[in-house]
Amino acid sequence: MEFGFTTAAYVVAAVLFILSLGGLSGQESAKRAVWYGIVGMALAVAATLVGPGSGYWLLSILLIAGGGAIGYQLATKVQMTQMPELVAAMHSLVGLAAVFVGFIAHFEMVRVAGLIAENANLAELGTFASLIAKKTGVELAILRVELFLGIFIGAITFTGSIIAYGKLAGKVDSAAKKLPGGHLLNITAAAISAVTLLMYFNSGAFFPLFIMTLAALFIGYHLIMGIGGADMPVVVSMLNSYSGWAAAAIGFSLGNDLLIVVGALVGSSGAILSYIMCKAMNRSFVSVILGGFGGPAGEQMAVEGEQIAIDVDGVATALEEADSVIIIPGYGMAVAQAQQNVAELTRRLRAKGKNVRFAIHPVAGRLPGHMNVLLAEAKVPYDIVMEMDEINDDFPETDVAIVIGSNDIVNPAAQDDPNSPIAGMPVLECWKAKQVFVSKRGQGTGYSGIENPLFFKENTRMFYGDAKASLDALLGKID
Repeated sequence: MEFGFTTAAYVVAAVLFILSLGGLSGQESAKRAVWYGIVGMALAVAATLVGPGSGYWLLSILLIAGGGAIGYQLATKVQMTQMPELVAAMHSLVGLAAVFVGFIAHFEMVRVAGLIAENANLAELGTFASLIAKKTGVELAILRVELFLGIFIGAITFTGSIIAYGKLAGKVDSAAKKLPGGHLLNITAAAISAVTLLMYFNSGAFFPLFIMTLAALFIGYHLIMGIGGADMPVVVSMLNSYSGWAAAAIGFSLGNDLLIVVGALVGSSGAILSYIMCKAMNRSFVSVILGGFGGPAGEQMAVEGEQIAIDVDGVATALEEADSVIIIPGYGMAVAQAQQNVAELTRRLRAKGKNVRFAIHPVAGRLPGHMNVLLAEAKVPYDIVMEMDEINDDFPETDVAIVIGSNDIVNPAAQDDPNSPIAGMPVLECWKAKQVFVSKRGQGTGYSGIENPLFFKENTRMFYGDAKASLDALLGKID
């Protein structure tokens, strides 16, 4: 069998990728799962170089070395707080790669068709060109559809990911914004893409492919611009899914079985995660991916009262007297890099016999699992890190709830205000605890720009200041 070793290696790599995805579902197995993915990808690249990619050793090695160097620099310099935008940026590269590969596949189809028409010698054709030369007219038409879809999804992923990166990094306004015409523009661009698909299917000309690419680039831009900051964690997961489907479509075009399998794994897992997150946020999956169809409208409820501050001595006294404590980490903890301080506070309180647990919202930190990773990095025991559904009912029996850099995920307006942008979103009901301390820099609103009535409740006290500095001071009061 031609490229028999490559085929066998692809099978092994696919199994390793599946094991990697399965292992990432648990904190204890996540480290091993990452290594499965690393080994699988290394095997896949090596098998491609000795199989379909043979003959381009120098160029391949230079590109791999260059990409590895850039990846190493990013991995060593990017902070954990920047992981959401880094993921979005990586998705944009996958989308752009799909667009480029699709265009190259189109130009190869045109070149091979010209050679066949001239009765030229086809013996010297490359691997992909040889594959094209063996296809029938029907197979070539199917190939056009495959590369068309790959470019379409890739272009949407590219511009959508760039906008998502901008919103997460604070370079683009996180508010939902649309051009005049709103959803009609998206529908028009989608209709243009459908028409150009028919044109390209029948003619194989470059012009309809080019027009579709422009329409898809616009759809990606306008869709994500129309999604507000509160839904950005879902967007990141959704774009991950898009990048997978783009890779799968291009895998069909190139006849690369592993690319099809990996693309399908990424696409389906990203779609499932997006659905789970939408369910956790009480969001319509279709509404989010279409850029905010529907949703609450009207004037939001006014927040009455005042925010009452507390000093470090007051927090320390309350913790010394408490028997049960629930800590709710958020993006502010990540920004302040306070996870080590949080872990040390936890160790000291548990040494005093207090029941300390963590409550994690599914979208805390603007990326699924963001808080779990930070706490694991700080060596917080896995068994005291609880999901929202596991711990929400325990707040009424809790003496102290400490909110560290969270806002939207502990906002009671989600339950009380039907006109709130986060209306209906399940939140951590920390206000039901006997005392609530909120570690926060100032009186500003959260990432989604929504005021939080929690900060004005009678049992809430604001522990103002940088989270790391505040916890340093608190550790000085608790032995």
